[in-house]
Amino acid sequence: MEKEVKYLEPMVTNPPKPMVAIIGGAKVSSKIAVLESLLKNAKYLVIGGGMAYTFLKAQGHSVGKSLVEDDFIDTAKKLLSEAEAKGVKILLPVDHVAASEFSADAKPVAVDGADIPADVMAMDVGPKTVEEYKKAISEAKSIVWNGPVGVFEFDAFAKGTEAVARLVADATGNGAMTVVGGGDSVAAVNKFNLASKMSHVSTGGGASLELLEGKTLPGIAILATK
Repeated sequence: MEKEVKYLEPMVTNPPKPMVAIIGGAKVSSKIAVLESLLKNAKYLVIGGGMAYTFLKAQGHSVGKSLVEDDFIDTAKKLLSEAEAKGVKILLPVDHVAASEFSADAKPVAVDGADIPADVMAMDVGPKTVEEYKKAISEAKSIVWNGPVGVFEFDAFAKGTEAVARLVADATGNGAMTVVGGGDSVAAVNKFNLASKMSHVSTGGGASLELLEGKTLPGIAILATK
């Protein structure tokens, strides 16, 4: 627990700069508080996974059959304008790997551009997006990563998340402080055998997310009074 706090708390309070936050996963609704918290210190906010398509739709892009939370489009617009006001660069997918159905056996379809055709859903980020990630991550002195950038459980759509894991591992080797949190990100670094190459892999799950949101956790609060 001490190690969790030692690595997670600085990411919210005073991380080594420049800081890159990589936030993925399926839903904006579960990550909005952490996105707002990390805006305070991040130079780059990388948004991937299913939640990215809500942001792309908010920017006016077509998203095909991709996962979108229509109730959170206004929230996404607000976050994009907040980031712009703070000088934080948000990186959204500029190309995709798509499929006609959500299945491990689905045939990958390359989509060269941010707009997704009507008959497919995005399942992973494409190679141009990975190059954008690489530029940002190579600058970082600190990185926090919560959530995959594609459906990494399906091998055909795991390349983006594997690339992120390798880029974060390389950054760690170059002296950056790197923290991986959230069940799916932890599963991803374990799948690609890269957990030992990160500064800290959090096992805190939902609690680590709450700490990144800037919340006071009751177990830590009680210790502080003793």
